[in-house]
Amino acid sequence: MKKIAVILSGCGVMDGSEIHESVLTLLHLQKANVAAQCVAPDMPMAEVVNHLNETKMNESRNVLVEAARIARGNIKSLGEVDAADFDGAILPGGYGAVKNLCNFAEKGENFEIHPQVEKFLKGLIAAKKPVGFICVAPVMIAKLYPKGVELTVGKDKGIADKLSKLGAKHIEVGVTNIVIDNRYKVVSTPAYMLAKNIAEADKGISLLVEEVVLWAEGHQAK
Repeated sequence: MKKIAVILSGCGVMDGSEIHESVLTLLHLQKANVAAQCVAPDMPMAEVVNHLNETKMNESRNVLVEAARIARGNIKSLGEVDAADFDGAILPGGYGAVKNLCNFAEKGENFEIHPQVEKFLKGLIAAKKPVGFICVAPVMIAKLYPKGVELTVGKDKGIADKLSKLGAKHIEVGVTNIVIDNRYKVVSTPAYMLAKNIAEADKGISLLVEEVVLWAEGHQAK
């Protein structure tokens, strides 16, 4: 059975992983008969946000501990796993992807990826293994892959312009679509960058998971 890492950034759209996107990813991997292992960096969250009123909270939380809520406790520290043990990875969105897994939310095109995240993903990329990026997480594609890599964050021109400065090729698509770059086995979808509900988010995520699984199983993407 193939094994895909699902890299989480906390729990909750405003400061961690988008919960709907994360659960849909896990659901479609299960339906594809693929083993999913949730992983997350063991680190303090960049900030904690009250999801009821969208205000910052004066407290500290841990990314791995919070992500364990989504994983029902079945999660491993990213610093304790090896990319060689996986056949690919998927990164759900949520602001945690650009606050915790990298600091794009703070630094824009001058952002850096968390060292554990970068090491793990570069290990997969070097081995020509597939990676899927959902929602805002595709910003990391621009730093991980060669110039000209194709990606999407939907129709967000502000983000697209920043990624273009890094040499990435942004492709504007709708919520139900995905962008595949077969050269590097990388796929992205807008999900809640555009989705108005969970059903809309599901369409693109299901296609993204399908492509990652096809690649992991040695097939050409559709």
